[in-house]
Amino acid sequence: MSSPTRIVCLRHGESTFNAAHRATGRDPGHRDARLTERGHAQAEAARQRLRDVPFDLVVTSPLTRAIQTSAIVFGEHPSTPRVLVEVLHRECQESSCDVGRAASEIAAEFPHLDVGHLPEVWWHAEAGSQVGDYPVEPRHLFDARVADFRAWLRQRPERTIAVVGHGTFFFHLTGIWLDNCDFTELDLAARPAAA
Repeated sequence: MSSPTRIVCLRHGESTFNAAHRATGRDPGHRDARLTERGHAQAEAARQRLRDVPFDLVVTSPLTRAIQTSAIVFGEHPSTPRVLVEVLHRECQESSCDVGRAASEIAAEFPHLDVGHLPEVWWHAEAGSQVGDYPVEPRHLFDARVADFRAWLRQRPERTIAVVGHGTFFFHLTGIWLDNCDFTELDLAARPAAA
């Protein structure tokens, strides 16, 4: 019997949204927020902590802060893992920062990434889902995405996978709240976390 796949879930570095929300307690309206200088430094530190893990695959959310974190942490990783952009583990869409950008915009800014498999609008944009200025993903759709991502990971052939994503999504996947650039291992054989 083969050994189980090792899956490391890494939350992105601090974003402009995280910093502004922490300071004010309000949504600052930062759509698809980018990393702050502190977020870049956090990702540099995570790169050192994860350098010796022989990753085969890095799966990153298409939100910019996750792509930036992936590039910093795994861009020059010794095992040269393949990088895959996947929408299933994007953040639970409940704030401005969780609304994405068109796949064509991502492709233009990050030409080294293959996003051709993404629809142009890959975030939740269903009519009638607006709360304030942004569309909000209904909880039942989010819960289904978490389950679908768990199933998707079970089907992967790689032995060591890094998943770069988001705090709320990872909490519902693992039962652990991760701070910016913290990481934890996901045991697919364990019962899913009740969140």
